[in-house]
Amino acid sequence: MAPSIVALTSIAALLVSTARAAYPNPGLVQGIIDVHDPTMCKDASGKWWLFSTAPGIAIRSSTDRINFKYEGLVFPNGAATWTDTYTGTSNGNLWAPDCTIIGGTFWLYYSASSFGVNKSAIFLAKSSTGLPGSWSNQGLVTSTTTSNDYNAIDPHLFIEGSSWYLSLGSFWTGIKLFQLNSSTGKLSSSSYTSIARRTANSGAVEAPIIYKSGSYYYLITSWDKCCAGTSSTYNIRVGRSTNVKGPYVDKNNVQLTSGGGTEILATHGSIIGPGGQHVYKDSDAVVINYHYYTSSGSKLGINLVDFSSGWPVVY
Repeated sequence: MAPSIVALTSIAALLVSTARAAYPNPGLVQGIIDVHDPTMCKDASGKWWLFSTAPGIAIRSSTDRINFKYEGLVFPNGAATWTDTYTGTSNGNLWAPDCTIIGGTFWLYYSASSFGVNKSAIFLAKSSTGLPGSWSNQGLVTSTTTSNDYNAIDPHLFIEGSSWYLSLGSFWTGIKLFQLNSSTGKLSSSSYTSIARRTANSGAVEAPIIYKSGSYYYLITSWDKCCAGTSSTYNIRVGRSTNVKGPYVDKNNVQLTSGGGTEILATHGSIIGPGGQHVYKDSDAVVINYHYYTSSGSKLGINLVDFSSGWPVVY
């Protein structure tokens, strides 16, 4: 007798539940770890710098990737007045910073917007130390208005040789990839490539990260509902391609521009809604950092990632 649809559905649900139960808990982190949208970079002295969403962009540091202390703000005292027209308020939250250290200089992309609209912008700041008060405003990188069909937030810089790229996007028509001028860090052209899109769940895909391992480029994104405390359904998905511009496909060979995406981290146990991730190569391993929710708020999660199977596995 063939199994019933109910039985098959129950089996599928059990398999998903079992897979999620196997997800690792975050590694040990301590100190000031109440963050959203964390990005981390490591300077030449071996110190880690963590930047996260906040009015003025919060700065934390660590000497061991475990204990984090609060340093202050990139733009203290509401100094980033150029963002007010996008946040809709004075000294509003600046979202989803993205940090890269190049030749001893911190390059920090960040976005300004407000929930549910795509009047948004991405800006660039630079520093030689990462410390509060050391940052210079490099100005606007790109922006969107209500006449655009995508949303200029959640920037990520990807560099390969002399080629620089900026991925961005949230909801609307998904994730876009722009080429940058490597001297200025600004767009070299207004043209872009669409690299991921969903129609399900109101098009909830955002926070793109591109990471290369071996011959593959991996596009890692956050899906579903962010920023709702323990009601958040955020989860982290991936696709891969042999070309940075795509097409990216998931494990089932579904293109990410057609709603594809293989889940690599999601709610499990007391770890609710992991997402807003950043992935980078450290001296010991590939690291993924993200935020997740508990009953006491959003927290920093750090794990390692293994690409040896051809697909990322968080551990």
